[in-house]
Amino acid sequence: MSGPEPPAETPPEPRGALWPAGHIYSNLGEVRAHLLPSKACRSRAPRSLSSDPGAPRSPPPLPKKMLTRARSLPTHGVGCPSSARTAQPRRPLLGSPSVDGSEAQAGPACAPAPLTSSTPHGALGLAARHLQSPEALHAALAALHLRALGRIHARMGARLLGGRPGPCGPEHGLRLLDSVPCLESGDALYYRVVRVHQDAWHVLAAKVPKLGAAATPAWGEELQASLAPHFNLQGLCGLVPEGALPGAPWTGPAALATEVPESTVAQWLAQVGTERPAEFAWTVALLLLQLSAALEHLEAHGAALVELRPENLLLLAPRGCAAAGPPRLLLADFGRVHPQPKGAPGAHALLLGHLLRALLGPAAPWAVPMAQGLERLAARLPQTRPSTAQTRGALQTLLWGPGPGLRGRGAPRGPWLQLRRALLLVRLAERATAGEVPDLEDWLHCEYLAEATETSLGHALELLWG
Repeated sequence: MSGPEPPAETPPEPRGALWPAGHIYSNLGEVRAHLLPSKACRSRAPRSLSSDPGAPRSPPPLPKKMLTRARSLPTHGVGCPSSARTAQPRRPLLGSPSVDGSEAQAGPACAPAPLTSSTPHGALGLAARHLQSPEALHAALAALHLRALGRIHARMGARLLGGRPGPCGPEHGLRLLDSVPCLESGDALYYRVVRVHQDAWHVLAAKVPKLGAAATPAWGEELQASLAPHFNLQGLCGLVPEGALPGAPWTGPAALATEVPESTVAQWLAQVGTERPAEFAWTVALLLLQLSAALEHLEAHGAALVELRPENLLLLAPRGCAAAGPPRLLLADFGRVHPQPKGAPGAHALLLGHLLRALLGPAAPWAVPMAQGLERLAARLPQTRPSTAQTRGALQTLLWGPGPGLRGRGAPRGPWLQLRRALLLVRLAERATAGEVPDLEDWLHCEYLAEATETSLGHALELLWG
């Protein structure tokens, strides 16, 4: 796996002194009070330090120019809190019909303040008389668990997607790091390139088409360049014209990818083989889950793949996660992306079924529950032709439940969701106190439980066991 990620690109430091000339303030408490960010939904007007006319006079307020500079100091790769607040899940977290309508209340207009042991019960949406009602207390706790999962998922996503380089400009300089490719996929060679601007730098990947590979259609290139950043889609940030990079061992232009791939799914299969059947099947499910998320994003933009090849599915270590965790999957084969036919919600069902069988290979006969579930899903995909969103839900159900026992009308899927959300929060809290960093699987698990409803669980169980 690759070394530490390079620091995120930051604005240059202005030359000159950081602090303006003038008085040296000794009232550090007042300075700290001005520098601390204001809490959400609270007035920004500063309180008076003293109303006693005889009290010592406080120093004059600090200049606004200095306050602005203090809030714009570079973070040097540390995640900005605002990015975690603005990164929202794809679907509303509140309004889920999974807990008897108790989660259908709209969220506040501003970001909710973090809950602590001293939070008054009024902030939980309960009056004093409601504390004697087990039903009201139960509904409030279920809603709080859902909100907490949404916040945790957003903060994990901000960390996993943080540090993404912006578009290349004429002010950026490029240098080739290696004269040999760091990865060879089915259709391209990838070379590591560093982009430098003043004191900021990023390691990018020059994507060079292989000789004899079919050229990417203009429609696919335009789509890839126009898509918003997605965790499982290869992003581009510029183009290297022919001859613009000294020492480049290729001819012709090359695209600059924002992430440096480390292997392909085909190479991973050759390395892993049939060792540790349970762990292997679990990783296959996580990879298919990420692929289905990428395909679902393509479908939302009216696009579909006509072929899925393991040698063109890229893998790399997720940012800020342990190397032993599951890898991140990137869909990079935009040469086989075409406009999606109208009225074809299951356009990718056959492709996912064929790919799943190719990934399982000799794992199908194993007496491993996950492998058996994946084999059943591979058989159901060509029969029922579900949408990619429904396939993603089935993979989530295989990974984290529920099992076929909750299939059918009247099954207690709502209570199951409430219990699983509470258990995941407890598990994440226990690991956090032990100093463990959440990994990619934790993020995907949070996403599942934050989005799932009783209805979506019913559809997933029917697809798998109907």
